[in-house]
Amino acid sequence: MRRGLVAVAMAVPVALAAVGCDDGARAPVVVEGTPPATPYRGPLYVPTRFVDDSGPRALRPASGAAGRALECDGQMFEGGGPDGWSRSDGGDTPEDGLRLYFDMFEPGQPDHGYRAERTESDRVLYSFDVKGRTKVAVVVAKDQKDRPGWGPETNAACDPAELPGRWAAALGYEVWTDRAGERVPVRRLSSYPGPEHCDWQSAHFLTLGERTYVRDPEGVFRRDGLIDARYRQRARMPADARDTGYHRRGRHLWLTADRDTAYVRTSAGVEAWPRASRGVACK
Repeated sequence: MRRGLVAVAMAVPVALAAVGCDDGARAPVVVEGTPPATPYRGPLYVPTRFVDDSGPRALRPASGAAGRALECDGQMFEGGGPDGWSRSDGGDTPEDGLRLYFDMFEPGQPDHGYRAERTESDRVLYSFDVKGRTKVAVVVAKDQKDRPGWGPETNAACDPAELPGRWAAALGYEVWTDRAGERVPVRRLSSYPGPEHCDWQSAHFLTLGERTYVRDPEGVFRRDGLIDARYRQRARMPADARDTGYHRRGRHLWLTADRDTAYVRTSAGVEAWPRASRGVACK
């Protein structure tokens, strides 16, 4: 993955590899679409600035006009600024510039179904909309410094939980639901299977804020010293555990005050997922 001035704020460790949605033959990158009720009217060029911070506040200055064009229900999830490329990389059309964004940078975002929301002589704003609201925005520009031809200038995205369910799943995110039936932002809570290329396919991860819990039925992480406690497939629910209201496909998350263990109630009983003692990222 190549990135230039990119700031990323996400709750999922590097173990997650985001991929595009595979619909067989590649669907059109750009579609006609329906104009939004409130199209973006701001400038298509906004200077980007890197902020040395891993949190969401670093995203807006790094994402320029693309960040301003988003219509998120919650916080921005990802955003970045320009990188350079050779003359052979730049495209002849704005749509070529959008394709270059996916080909060069491999973002964890939908790779087709964008609409040209605003067009100027040297810049175009492409948006991926959900119910008429922009959830992913990419501004492409022509013949900028160190970027000949058409190519991506700024990009920004809302939380994957704001995307349609099929897209969130295709990108590798298991989106949970709260007590009211609302989808929980991935930045707050997410789960995902262990990657096969690290031989972790028997495990499952659950990330809540900055804490990661591991379902480790084969003891891979305990053996390697990545978790201190043992995963228990059959556990007794502590008396002081409370239902968080978060649930997904029959799994219900319960926590005690210290949050050292995630208690996952299923139809078969209660599982105890220990907290990882240190990072478990797989590259």
